[in-house]
Amino acid sequence: MYDVIGSSTSRAFRVMWLLEELGQPYTYIPELPQSDAVRALNPSGKIPILRDGNTVITDSTAILTYLADKHGALTYPAGSPERAQQDSVTQTLLDEIESQLWVASRHSFILPKEKRVPEIKPTLMWEYERNMALMMNRCKGPYLMGEMFTIPDIILTHCATWAKAAGFPTDNADLFAYIKTTRARPAFGALVEKTRK
Repeated sequence: MYDVIGSSTSRAFRVMWLLEELGQPYTYIPELPQSDAVRALNPSGKIPILRDGNTVITDSTAILTYLADKHGALTYPAGSPERAQQDSVTQTLLDEIESQLWVASRHSFILPKEKRVPEIKPTLMWEYERNMALMMNRCKGPYLMGEMFTIPDIILTHCATWAKAAGFPTDNADLFAYIKTTRARPAFGALVEKTRK
């Protein structure tokens, strides 16, 4: 059984969603960033953390990739052209969409007040909206990779939820339709119910 350490309102949600999709049992251990328990496993104090026996893995994308590869689902085989395309989509999401949200969060409540530059947020919102439109143009079907639901779908859906909570633009009709599809998945609904308890 896996342990998922973090907060369900953080990127740990991505890990739990993937485990729900895989039908794998796990224990959710709620911890905030920088807690003593988190720092004992990850000196940076960042979440999420996956514990698989004696193996500890940090960074949500690394965890998603590890689990998908290990269980042979929600990803294309390593070394295949399809996997290269999937990895390209994943890296683009992280570089062009998630990064805008992360920088905005850092300048809203993570960095010390004297280090924050709130004036950067309108530029981040503009870039997020532009990059999201480009990503939606790249979408090949009901999911980012076409008919198959994969790791980048979990990341993008989580980013869109994060964006809405952070007050980023959410009026992209293609994104709205896409999110409606991904959130309709039974594993997503099951996880939402679990996190409400």
